[in-house]
Amino acid sequence: MMQTFLLRIYLICLSVVCFSSYALAQESSKLTIEELQRLGLQANGLVHAARSQVDMAEAGVVAARAYPNPNVSFKMGPQSRRMPVSVTGPSNDYREVNVSQPIENPFFRSARIGSAEALVEARQANLDQVRADLAAQLRVRAYELILRQEQAQMETSIYDLMKEIQRRIKVSVEVGETARFELIRADTEVLSAENRMEAARLNAERARVALIQLAAGALQSGFEINASLEDDVLFPSLDILRDDVLRSNPDIQRLEAEQNSANQRIDREKASVLPRVNILYENYTDSQFSTNVAGVNLEIPLFYRRRGEIDNAIYDSARLRDTLEYRRFEIGQQLESAWQAKEIARRRVEMFEGGIVTEAQLALSIAQTAYRLGERGFIEVLDTQRVLRGVLAELLQARFELQSAAAEIDRLRAHYPKEHIIE
Repeated sequence: MMQTFLLRIYLICLSVVCFSSYALAQESSKLTIEELQRLGLQANGLVHAARSQVDMAEAGVVAARAYPNPNVSFKMGPQSRRMPVSVTGPSNDYREVNVSQPIENPFFRSARIGSAEALVEARQANLDQVRADLAAQLRVRAYELILRQEQAQMETSIYDLMKEIQRRIKVSVEVGETARFELIRADTEVLSAENRMEAARLNAERARVALIQLAAGALQSGFEINASLEDDVLFPSLDILRDDVLRSNPDIQRLEAEQNSANQRIDREKASVLPRVNILYENYTDSQFSTNVAGVNLEIPLFYRRRGEIDNAIYDSARLRDTLEYRRFEIGQQLESAWQAKEIARRRVEMFEGGIVTEAQLALSIAQTAYRLGERGFIEVLDTQRVLRGVLAELLQARFELQSAAAEIDRLRAHYPKEHIIE
């Protein structure tokens, strides 16, 4: 008996441990919005492609900082006499060495390096833009999945309600208290509710597949999201957001860097008008003489002073400047639009939560009670149920629109979990 008791205790402890491990595994499979964004940013191929562009631009800086290589030529060969040896002396081999070293214009070199460094900043800003766009899309898709799941739960509860009413009507028809027409109507409503429930579940699964696709397969098929449509949406004032967006928006930063690179290109083209200098050294050796010669080679732009290249760089800089000014205005308007969308969605949520949902639920409860007591018919229950379903659907949509507007604001100011990104 003692052994049996100890065996039971062991089995109970083992069951508790297994259950705890299972619960912990289930809990760990729930991802927060930031964890979901981190996984997507690490796995998405567009982010890797944008990061490769940054690496390419950094390699361009290395090339821009390199000094020009010298040019060395070596020639040798036998000499043949055309006159008697008494006149020319003995024949010998001929050797000639020429060395040419370009000396870079410091202004040209400085402008070239500055242009390459500005291009790195532009590519980094482009990478931040890709990250911000993807993080916002992941956030919206995650809340869309939550929306579809809650819609599916709502349609399931409505289906359960319709099934219960159908059962009661069927009992009433069997005892002769209700006409069979009511049962036919109830069957129709149950089928309609079942179709809506199945469609809502399929929409939830489609939203799940879309989120997995956006995360580039980094999510398991059975993942859960540790978030809610009722999550708080907190932002500073609109004036603070305007300054924040104009300062941190990646698209604006990219255009500023590209304009800086274009200005450096103008300086580079202007500096290329200055003469180019090559230092020359020559060594000549034959049977009678050995000569060492040093000199300077100047390339003087006398007839063509790169007017076309300079004008092209100036117009390109003007184009980027105009584009930058327009994008600043456009992004400011996008922020205004997202802010207004957030406020409208917030007011709708407050309106529905302030009493409309409660009143619709109370109306349905009263209609169900009156129907059970025989004071109201099946039509009144259906009408109140449809009103409640519409109100709940609009409430869920308003909450989703609030979260979508918040994601758009965070996208414009490039607010996402940067600290979790592995370079």
